[in-house]
Amino acid sequence: MHSKKDVLAEALALPPIERAALVEELLSSFEFSGKERLDRLWAAESEERIDAYERGELVAAPLESVFEKINAWKK
Repeated sequence: MHSKKDVLAEALALPPIERAALVEELLSSFEFSGKERLDRLWAAESEERIDAYERGELVAAPLESVFEKINAWKK
């Protein structure tokens, strides 16, 4: 079995998009009261952001450029 340190090192070596997907999967593995409500709220927020984008109220940025900025801030 891998140690937590080994797993973290492997995870940090993943490309940013894969790390984000891993984080999502890990967070989804937790069960807590109110999870269903929180999921509904996030779904509604996502739909509102999509609608705002389609109305021209939000500007989109390519995901890769977002992760490039995040990586630049870490340096």
